[in-house]
This record gives sequence, structure tokens and C-alpha cells, in this order.
Amino acid sequence: MPQIRGADIKVVGKSGQISLGKNYAGKALRVEHRRDGAIILTAVAVIPESQLWTLEEPHRSRIKRGLTWASATKPAESDVDALVAQSSKAVSRSRGRQS
Repeated sequence: MPQIRGADIKVVGKSGQISLGKNYAGKALRVEHRRDGAIILTAVAVIPESQLWTLEEPHRSRIKRGLTWASATKPAESDVDALVAQSSKAVSRSRGRQS
């Protein structure tokens, strides 16, 4: 059984709204209407559909591996000239294949 931290009495205003306090400002809540008339509000995290792929395998595993690598790897300055040269070689090779 869930623990109850406290209970309040709220009065619904003429507009049909109640105030839950600043703790809940900007949060998304799931509203569950029970047959007995009870209403259960549960704070939820909402994920946009465009980002759901991050929760699916194998993407989730790859993200975890990347974060693990990033936390264990000391940042280093990139050699921009070497990256441009490498990129230019890759582009010229791919163009050569298209001919």
C-alpha cells in the first residue's frame, strides 16, 4: 500500500479548477477517474513521440555505452584540419564510386 505523506482538502472553483501549489507548477499529471468518484492524480514524465526511439533497443544500449565512454574518457581538443582532410578524402572516395 502506498504511503500517504499528507492530505489536504481542496475546493474546486467556479471555473472547475483547483490549485495544487507551486510544487506541481509545470508538471504533467495523469488524471484517473475511479468508478467510486475518486480522482487520482499522478505526476508523470511525458516523452515526445519523436524521442521515443531513445528508449528502444538497440538505441538505448548504444546511448548507455556512449555515456559510459564519455564519462571515462578525458576530453581532448580536436584537430580540425585533420578532420576536414579526412572528410574531404571520404567525399572524394564516395564520388569516385558513383562514376
